Amino acid sequence: MDEEFLDRVMGAEKGVGKVDDFIGELWRGWKRLRENGLAQPLHLGLFRSDYLLHAPSDQPLSIKQVEFNTISVSFGALSQRVSELHRFLLASTGYCNSSPYLKRENFPENDTIAGLANGLAVAHKAYNVSGSRVLFVVQPGERNVFDQRALQYELLEKKRHGIHVIRQTFDELATSASINSDSSALRISCSEDVHPSKQIEISTVYFRAGYMPYDYPTPSHYITRFKLEQSKAIKCPSIALQLAGGKKVQEVLTQPGVLEQFLADKKKYGVNVFSPEEIAELRDSFMGMWGLDVGEDMLNPDIAAVQAGQEEFGVRKARSEALSLVLKPQREGGGNNVYKESIPAFLDTLPPQERQAWIAMQLIKSPENTGNYLIRAGGLDLKSQMPVKADVISELGIFGWALFGQSVDTQEEEVGWLMRTKGRDSNEGGVATGFSVLDSLVLVD
Repeated sequence: MDEEFLDRVMGAEKGVGKVDDFIGELWRGWKRLRENGLAQPLHLGLFRSDYLLHAPSDQPLSIKQVEFNTISVSFGALSQRVSELHRFLLASTGYCNSSPYLKRENFPENDTIAGLANGLAVAHKAYNVSGSRVLFVVQPGERNVFDQRALQYELLEKKRHGIHVIRQTFDELATSASINSDSSALRISCSEDVHPSKQIEISTVYFRAGYMPYDYPTPSHYITRFKLEQSKAIKCPSIALQLAGGKKVQEVLTQPGVLEQFLADKKKYGVNVFSPEEIAELRDSFMGMWGLDVGEDMLNPDIAAVQAGQEEFGVRKARSEALSLVLKPQREGGGNNVYKESIPAFLDTLPPQERQAWIAMQLIKSPENTGNYLIRAGGLDLKSQMPVKADVISELGIFGWALFGQSVDTQEEEVGWLMRTKGRDSNEGGVATGFSVLDSLVLVD
């Protein structure tokens, strides 16, 4: 909700959007809409905050945040199914008494489907128009459809919500979506047997697309996104909330004093004031990170101003510490990052004007010698589908939702978890991109 902050960090005049065409296009559209007046003050976020165990040789074990996701957070539903699978195997086989840890009380419940669907339902209820529906904006040929369908079916269950869902792509919405000029209501055209007026009003727009440049192959796709944003339907997320999930925002929050601006000023931001001890605990979950474009003063608060020749400090520091770093752009999904020994060569080819769009983050050092079996989709032969034993790393994602806006009481809930496991030799972590497998938790004292 801090427009000045997002303009400065992610905008196309001063921030990342100046050098990142995708971010810049989203920000410029959002700025035009703001100038004309936004019809919907509420924001809905379905979030996932990701963590890894950090086990450096000279420090105690701790948990560190990888990133915070604000758009199209996935695998909540399928993660619940995997945890249910493991509980079924426990009940049916007892895992052949292979471990004293494998007992029912050590398998935590995972009700992510009901939790995330409840967030969408709360937004639908806040919109409060009888007969309205929730719109899922999806990608053409959606590969992750089963993760989404579970939320759709949960919303439709009459004992819980009884909310209908419409699924459409940006291409379909380009012709089906319209906005009422008087009420700013978003309406989707439909057949007469669906609704006598041949139009359905939308209460909530849930984006499972729109987070990567390839979702906008033509200018008309951006126009469609801005049309949805212009309406009074509650967006999940709004463009502002999507921008707030940028990696650059994550990096800026680690800078001295920035986090305190949001957590220590209740009058300005309407949140509970955090104590210095609580803020320190939160900061302790962050890894060190910096922008490639920063001067030394940004990393050292004792230096008063940027000195001549120091604008390259972020790049020089990334080169010198490359083997312990990952470079991240402003993108979601797997396969976008640059790791360790690949960093110097990448920096050689990165144009100076694009450095503002990248951050350097210290790598989390996960515990070693943690063996497990991975099963990946293979070919038709059974050999390619056999379990593979590997030294692995597991990443924990915590799901939650929040409905918030100016002059309203925030509603929020933590709702479930995701566990992804990958081989230690894999840098990336996406499931849909083939780097990780879905897993579940066993609690151990």
